[in-house]
Amino acid sequence: MELKSKNCIPCEGGVSPLNGGEVDAYLKLINPDWAVHKNKRMERKFNFVNFVHTMKFVNKVAEIAEKERHHPDLHIHYGECIIELWTHAIGGLSENDFILAAKIDEIK
Repeated sequence: MELKSKNCIPCEGGVSPLNGGEVDAYLKLINPDWAVHKNKRMERKFNFVNFVHTMKFVNKVAEIAEKERHHPDLHIHYGECIIELWTHAIGGLSENDFILAAKIDEIK
């Protein structure tokens, strides 16, 4: 099953974050522009022609995040949005982060 077809499962902690090998395997399933930092979080920068286009994208991300109940950190600038993903409850990456990344990758 493709990641974009899955849904995030609420995480309240009590599970381990993904290890390096698991992170590497999941990275192969999403856009290569996602960068992982110390196997604890990942981010991707999106560029736009202006603020209005940036905000349209951000609103689409917000809709997906709300539906999945898994929320990224968004850094919004005039023609740019940087998205950071990690599962705060476990202090690292989980499958949810990759599911959300895959769904964000589909935004047009």
